[in-house]
Amino acid sequence: MFSFSVSFIKISLLVVCFGFFSKIYSQERTYKIHTVAFYNLENLFDTINDPNKFDEYSPIMELKTSRQVAYKQKIRNMARVIADIGRDFTGNAPSIIGVCEVENKKVLEDLVNDSLLVGNDYGIIHFEAPDIRGIDVALLYQKKAFSPTHTSTHELKIYDNDNQKRDYTRDQLLVSGILEGDPIHIIVNHWPSRRGGEAKSEPKRIAAAKMNKYLIDSLQVIDPYAKILSMGDLNDNPNNKSIKDILNAKNRPKKVALKGIYNPYMDFYKNGLGTTAYRDNWSLFDQIMLTKPFLEKDYSTLRFYKAGIFNKSYLIENNGPYKGYPFRSWGDGGFSNGFSDHFPVYVFLIKEQ
Repeated sequence: MFSFSVSFIKISLLVVCFGFFSKIYSQERTYKIHTVAFYNLENLFDTINDPNKFDEYSPIMELKTSRQVAYKQKIRNMARVIADIGRDFTGNAPSIIGVCEVENKKVLEDLVNDSLLVGNDYGIIHFEAPDIRGIDVALLYQKKAFSPTHTSTHELKIYDNDNQKRDYTRDQLLVSGILEGDPIHIIVNHWPSRRGGEAKSEPKRIAAAKMNKYLIDSLQVIDPYAKILSMGDLNDNPNNKSIKDILNAKNRPKKVALKGIYNPYMDFYKNGLGTTAYRDNWSLFDQIMLTKPFLEKDYSTLRFYKAGIFNKSYLIENNGPYKGYPFRSWGDGGFSNGFSDHFPVYVFLIKEQ
């Protein structure tokens, strides 16, 4: 959370860039701003073999030596990124951040207690999910900024081989609470991967999108003006059917109906930007979408300001065949001292004081 003043000149720029303001005021206005982010932490596993999970196949468990050293550095690297997201603009780490590819609550506790984050006093919302790899989604929040009022996890049941074999995948996490005096709802996602090919695996992500739409619709039945953010590693790009057709997400605020969804990452993708790369092709799997009430022009309550991809230079591989890719933690059978194979994404929410 951070307070800042917007002068006549800056408000004029907002009109040009976003068209949010119908009038321009000469007097100075003060706003509070919050960063809300999402980050795939790339196999954040501990060093203990859990007999109830396939965690022995995680990269850290494949290390023959120095697992604890790698684990501590992995935690520090993840903490460094989270502490940095949005800081240039707000002077603070994210008020709320969804994460995925975490093994359990213990790794999250180690993360938020790292010296780079402990001062932010992050709370943790996490449920164990049935994913075959033992990875979960979670939400971290600064207790001084956000107060949860409801949490629930929603199991996605999908099947392979003509409905005979279940594909155990990640749950969708729903958290409701109060941010800057406003009720908001956050859904954290990690949709099924493209293992086996994009076309063959697409029905699984369609199923995930339908569940996500069901959760959004359910909240909007209670309150058509509900402020909802849906975030995650969707394993689909903004132009794929799951997002464009099932969620019916739009790339322009003015196209969004009352119960509609705005996806600012559609234009990022059209402009060639991505959050993860494979075989020299960029994908924008990590996205944050918002419902219509975040897009209104009255800044007396929380509104969307802008979105971004957090891709600072230290997060980018500088050498070798993967130069220019996200600088990932694991590769060639060892720990690279990198970060993740995904860049984080974020949005700024502002409210006039």
